[in-house]
Order: sequence, then structure tokens, then C-alpha cells
Amino acid sequence: MDVAIIGLGMHPFGRSPQKTGLQQGAEAAREALADAGVDWKDIECGYGGSQDGGNADSIVNELGLSGLQFTNIFNGCATGGSSLHAAYSTIKSGEYRNALVLGFDKHPRGAFNPLPAEWGIDDWYGETGLMLTTQYFAMKIQRYMHEYDISEQALISVAEKAFYNGSINPTAWRRQALSREDIGTSQMVSHPLRKYMFCNPAEGAVALVICNAEEAKRYTDKPVFINAAIVRTRHYGSFEVFSPSQPVITADSPTVIASQAAYEQAGIGPADIDVAQLQDTESGAEIIHMAENGFCAHGEQEKLLEER
Repeated sequence: MDVAIIGLGMHPFGRSPQKTGLQQGAEAAREALADAGVDWKDIECGYGGSQDGGNADSIVNELGLSGLQFTNIFNGCATGGSSLHAAYSTIKSGEYRNALVLGFDKHPRGAFNPLPAEWGIDDWYGETGLMLTTQYFAMKIQRYMHEYDISEQALISVAEKAFYNGSINPTAWRRQALSREDIGTSQMVSHPLRKYMFCNPAEGAVALVICNAEEAKRYTDKPVFINAAIVRTRHYGSFEVFSPSQPVITADSPTVIASQAAYEQAGIGPADIDVAQLQDTESGAEIIHMAENGFCAHGEQEKLLEER
């Protein structure tokens, strides 16, 4: 059974001290319901998550106690995608006809300070500073740039593109374009990554209403069909966040195997993609993901960025 997105709602990203994360999530949910033309009482199930903004299932207190199934999802940076995947799979199975998908957060400044034990890692990993993701991501892209002869200009190009896109998006956190000079001379945080190459700790909300494709035309003449939704974890030998070591035997990253599975499920390949949004915790991650998703070979990212 095919699945389609019929409604979208967003609360603008950025600091909203007068609102809780849950309130921002409720605004996004109401907007998505209105966009779809669906009443809350007619939503059959919900999936959602938040890192620091509260329990997503508490949204029923804001929207109404209708008795629907609502499942909290927590999967780190992949919480939003995992929530969509769970809702997609539920509708595709035929168990429910529609679902609300919700993601919201309200990270405090300097939010990322996890304890190694909570992630199954020994204390030495934190004592050496690697639980600080800015340091880990910098080490990873530094090694990658060395192996594939990628210059700092590629990092600047990724950030420049992101800031420009934000400047034309009224819901983006950063809505002012920055020059290459602004980015390339900003404060060095962890070499080779500078201040304007990192994303903010998140605050904002997004909600979707999805349903089976047969019902989608009742609500909109332009449904967005979901041709694939895939979640994967890493194989032994892939080097990702919180990997305590790099084994001699190497393996493809979870991004590689997830994207390959998604292409297969959708019946297309990388060459068929017109618009791609890649995970970009910082500029380096996007550069790596360009190749891991099959849009270019490793080391060809600068050429791809020049062609945009």
C-alpha cells in the first residue's frame, strides 16, 4: 500500500523563550492538520519524538484526548526520520489509514554533554573529549579530507549554500546569508571546522499528516508520495559517532547501506534525484554524505559543489 504526505506544519526554528517545546510542537501539528484538511479527532495514530523538549505523546493534552495510539520515538539525530519511518510502516501495513508525525525540540545552549556510560562506551572516551561532538566530527572530516585531497574551500561552500537557503526560508533558524569570507575567517572551533560550519542546537517543530495513497486524493490534488523510508544501523567496521575504535576490517557506513536500500525500494538511483537534503550537523558531514549517498565518488565533492 502506497503512502503519501498530505499536510505539513512548521514552527519557525530559533529561540522562543516564551514557548515550551511542546507548545511549538502543538502549533506545528495544528498547522499540518489544517493544511491537510483533517480534524484531530480523525487522526488514527501518531509517532513523534524530542531530545530535550518533553514527551511527544503529551501533545494529546494540547490537541485533545481522542484516545488514539501515540508512540514516542527516541533515536538521537534520527528521531524525526525514525518517527516518519514508523508511521509510514504502520500505514503501509494497513493497520491504520492515517497518522500524525511530529518532531520538536528545545535544546539549551551548550546542550550536548552526554555521559559515555549512557551510550555503552567507557569513561576514557569522554575523558579524551570525544563525547563532545564538535571534536569528533572535526577528527572524522579531517581524516577524510586528508585521504581524498579535499580543501577547506569545500567546507566553506557547503556552509555558504546552507546560509543562503536559510535566507530564503521564513522558518529557518539562521535567515541571513553569509559570504565565503565571513565563513572562512570565523572562529576555529575544532580544526578544520569553524564556527559558521556547525548547526545550532535545535529549537523548533515540524509535523506531517500522512495517509494511504487511496485516501490522499480526498484531501489534496498534489499529495507527496513516499517512495521509500529506510532506517539502518552500522556494521562492524564502520566508523561513526561514538565508535570507540577503528577496526582493521572496514565496512560501509549505515548511510551507504540505507541509501542503497532506499534506492532499491523506490526503484530509482542517485542519478534520478533532483533535490537532495543531506544530514549536515556540520559542513564535513554533508561532504561525506554526498559520496555515501552515491551523488559522486569520494574526492569529487568539490567538483559537485562547483556545478550547483
